[in-house]
Amino acid sequence: MPSQPARLSKSRYLSGLQCHKQLWWRVHEPEAPELAPSPGQQNLFAQGHDVGERARQHVPGGELIDLPFYQHDNMVAATREALKHEAPAVYEAWFLADDTYVGVDILERTPRGYGVIEVKASNSYKPEHLPDAAVQVHVLRRAGLAVERAEVMHLNPQCRYPDLSNLFIREDVTALVEGALIGVPDELAAQRAMLAGALPDVPIGEHCTRPYDCPFIERCWPKTPDHHVSRLYRIDRKRALELEADGFATIYDLPSDLELSVIHARQVKAVQSGRMVVEPTLTKALAQFGSPLAFLDFETVSLAIPRWPGCRPWQQVPVQFSVHAEERGGGFAHHQWIAGGPDDPRPALAEALVEACAGARKIVAYYASFERECIRQLREVVPRLAKELERIERRLVDLLPTIRNHVYHPDFGGGFSLKKTLPALVPGLSYSDLRVQDGEVATVELQRLMLRGAELPAGERAALREDLLRYCERDTWAMVKLLEKLRSLVADQLDLF
Repeated sequence: MPSQPARLSKSRYLSGLQCHKQLWWRVHEPEAPELAPSPGQQNLFAQGHDVGERARQHVPGGELIDLPFYQHDNMVAATREALKHEAPAVYEAWFLADDTYVGVDILERTPRGYGVIEVKASNSYKPEHLPDAAVQVHVLRRAGLAVERAEVMHLNPQCRYPDLSNLFIREDVTALVEGALIGVPDELAAQRAMLAGALPDVPIGEHCTRPYDCPFIERCWPKTPDHHVSRLYRIDRKRALELEADGFATIYDLPSDLELSVIHARQVKAVQSGRMVVEPTLTKALAQFGSPLAFLDFETVSLAIPRWPGCRPWQQVPVQFSVHAEERGGGFAHHQWIAGGPDDPRPALAEALVEACAGARKIVAYYASFERECIRQLREVVPRLAKELERIERRLVDLLPTIRNHVYHPDFGGGFSLKKTLPALVPGLSYSDLRVQDGEVATVELQRLMLRGAELPAGERAALREDLLRYCERDTWAMVKLLEKLRSLVADQLDLF
């Protein structure tokens, strides 16, 4: 335990607002494995950094405090010097007061003092941005600055590349901040006192996931038994806690007269019997999958700062696809396409997609609304192929509701994603043998391949490309095998009569 109370920072303060126990662990166990950022978080940090840099162009002429992030006292001193230079703004300004460090994205001079501008890489202002701005204003005023305005500067969802002149929206939150300032001094004092003592006892609750998922959830939340009531499909956490409080800890415990949704009832029946439930309605549901079929899956990237024509901030842009197409003589032809560089991938992808889907009567997707949105985007950006792409869109059929509404296997674990249904229905086939095993990693690695691939050694770049191709291919082959399994279940039913 340190002899001196740990100093707070803006990020620590915000963690403490969510949960004092989380803050205690962050301060006293800074190397905790839970704090290691995931690939998705690292990507968000990197894109947030790019957004911060771009935001400075919209408040030009400022002086940047360009020092390593861990040199807090040096940054505070450099900021003090920069303020003497009368520049219209200071970027990454740092201050210390009340034993609390804060960094200000953009500190703008105003006629009567200063304005704090908090830059966010989101498409809108959110309630959790308010305490962020409030603690900055509190510390700056305690440090002697006359802060008269507070703003949140966020991305504009109406912005379209290549015109980035309206990339940002500045929202004045001064009145909201003035109201929020009332509780800041007491909370800072409470956090400092808490950090000087032992690990606080904080019960679990809604704050564990609001406004962000706490990295230490696994430490606090008790291990749940198999088929816990919280595994009921899409059950509200509050409802799960109510069921548990009533003595129904697991799905096995649920009484037969409990009112349940159709899907929940099927799940309970499967779990309690230990057997897969297949509804008679599956036969009719499978009638829509008329051969010859093509099985389609897209992978996308999502950039905070758009870089291709017509794109908005954070738009999901299709950059890869896999298609398994039934052949007349039996078997499947596999078609795939992946972006190889930073140029707009959509025209070439659209051409390859039209060719890959030619001849298919129906095109199978899993959660088809995603594929449908990708195709609509391609139609807009490649108008010469609009008719062909529209035909593909019209032929889309969704395999997900076919499983969700007619089948439940006890090993689904309350979910219907490919990662849940595939190993349960098709034993031996999963994603565990792949280097890229989920969509979050795929998105991050696709961005790396496209935007930084030229910097990679040839061997590493080729291996990355192959890993991404194999992941996307697995998605479409999974659908092939799942549909095959579903048809066999129907055949088994018919054999019973």
